[in-house]
Amino acid sequence: MALQRFWTMLAHYHGQPWNASEPARALGVSESTTRRHLDLLSDALMVRQLRPYYANIRQRQVKTPKIYIRDSGLLHQLLGIGTPKALLTHPKLGASWEGFVIEQVLSATDHDEAFFWATHQGAEIDLILLRGGEMLGVECKRTDTPTMTPSIRHALEDLGLAQVVIIYPGTKRYPVAERAEAVPLATIAEGKAIFGRA
Repeated sequence: MALQRFWTMLAHYHGQPWNASEPARALGVSESTTRRHLDLLSDALMVRQLRPYYANIRQRQVKTPKIYIRDSGLLHQLLGIGTPKALLTHPKLGASWEGFVIEQVLSATDHDEAFFWATHQGAEIDLILLRGGEMLGVECKRTDTPTMTPSIRHALEDLGLAQVVIIYPGTKRYPVAERAEAVPLATIAEGKAIFGRA
């Protein structure tokens, strides 16, 4: 029963920074116990803990990992989402898309390390990939026409990203700004590179 409750809490944290104190209080255990449970599920490849990236900037940055349940079907089951229609109206729709896209990108792209980046002022980038001496960004947007956002602009300027791609469920690949491009999720399934012009 306690494990089921822990899984349910993880599902509600999906796509958010982890706060060990809240689940610990709810379950009546120590924070170290919840961290141990989380690490075990991560080692079993059931949960992804995406580490935060720190930049040498003046803004305060998020320092706790973001949590993702790696299997979208399991996530939807834990959230009580039984149909595609129910998913489309669920508050976790965007987070579900984000987690799914991150898993697809990480499995399909060569990289040395993976992070997310966020400041307490609201700037963030869903996924940062370090590849050689290059830093690349990925935003996951479940929208028909992704555009440039202040967060992407801040990430490009503050982190010096070589490029940001916005993965979305559409069909057309197009630039949204200098060093920023909208890329359909189908690009990954087709085996095409998501960074740089196809």
